[in-house]
Amino acid sequence: MHIQESGEMYLESIFVLSKQKGSVRAIDVGEYLGYSKPSVSRAMGLLKNGGFITVEKDGSIRLTEAGHEIAQKIYDRHTLLSELLVRIGVDPETAAEDACKMEHAISDISYEAIKAYVTKIQESSK
Repeated sequence: MHIQESGEMYLESIFVLSKQKGSVRAIDVGEYLGYSKPSVSRAMGLLKNGGFITVEKDGSIRLTEAGHEIAQKIYDRHTLLSELLVRIGVDPETAAEDACKMEHAISDISYEAIKAYVTKIQESSK
């Protein structure tokens, strides 16, 4: 199933929050993203129906294997793109904002080429 950019954002947020806090609830996601409770509730329903998350009886949200795979991919892209932008002179806040936009639009082919280039640079600077 194809997931839209907004779904990727929610999954990445759940991923990041779970690394920070362990247990994640819809209210945490809303606060993290700055979204309203109804928007988060609707998104959680769509992600649950799509098989990307499960919601426990206590309200905690967990990524399924499919959800984790997408979240990890988006998180990795965000991290690498932010790092690259900072290395070329972009301030960290702008780099993070731009990486957030880029991570959803860039093709796998272009991302892998950037990743290989960054790896090559890192290895040559050792």
